[in-house]
Amino acid sequence: MENIEQLIIPAARKGDTEVLKELMLREANINFQDDKGYTALIIACYNNQLEAAAYLIASGADLNLGDLGGNTALMGAAFKGYTDIAKLLIESGADINLQHGNGGTALMFAAMFGRNEVLKLLLEHGAKTGLQDIRGQHALDLAILQGNEAGAELLELYSKNVNLAKAP
Repeated sequence: MENIEQLIIPAARKGDTEVLKELMLREANINFQDDKGYTALIIACYNNQLEAAAYLIASGADLNLGDLGGNTALMGAAFKGYTDIAKLLIESGADINLQHGNGGTALMFAAMFGRNEVLKLLLEHGAKTGLQDIRGQHALDLAILQGNEAGAELLELYSKNVNLAKAP
């Protein structure tokens, strides 16, 4: 018989909440990680399965557990540009400033890949613009390097507003 944890990742990928519910009834480890470190929550979020992600979160999935590279569900949502998923994760308490193995953040992914709705959402919820990856680059640098002019403008505007708010 197949280990029930082995079924949780494919169910999350398909957004099959009925299977996920059955697996939880059978006491499957909600934070089971496959050989790449992916969890059901990471996979549900990366595949834009909002209902499955909400169910997993409500069932106690670790919001900040990363894969083997340190990539979290929020980083995946930022990379893909899934604003509703990112909003769910943020409102559920995901740490928006976590850095993966190379120092990247969800904000950096959003800036780099032109996911400007997610970028705006992250900024509105306090994402730190001053964090650097291992090459010393900030989200603004990555937006500029990738030609994301709108994202660069958002980041510059946000940085100015934050600095003005701190001024005496």
